[in-house]
Amino acid sequence: HVQLVESGGGSVQAGGSLTLSCAAGRYTYKRNCMGWFRQRPGKDREGLAVLWIGGATTTYADSAKGRFIITRDKAKDLVYLQMNGLQPEDTGMYYCAASLRVGCTYTRLYEYNYWGQGTQVTVS
Repeated sequence: HVQLVESGGGSVQAGGSLTLSCAAGRYTYKRNCMGWFRQRPGKDREGLAVLWIGGATTTYADSAKGRFIITRDKAKDLVYLQMNGLQPEDTGMYYCAASLRVGCTYTRLYEYNYWGQGTQVTVS
């Protein structure tokens, strides 16, 4: 099955940037969508950005638009989330996820079959 491993989290001052990476394990050819999600303290997990692997279409939640960018390095089979203008309210655990569905969105978390363990982002 697909195993996902996130990296790149850490502590940053307000206004700073971080780039998260997501590495997928075996059987990655079965994925159709990759997404980035986060869970802030005391809140539900929420979607941030989705990339459709086939057409390279990207969609973003309002909280991510204009600040976050999801990209994929096909050769390395890595998916990135570049985060700019980070604010304390962005603090939380960030997860990447993979879906076998076509046309998945960042709002329907149940569409995602595989999840990573998360990487912590702290903004002060």
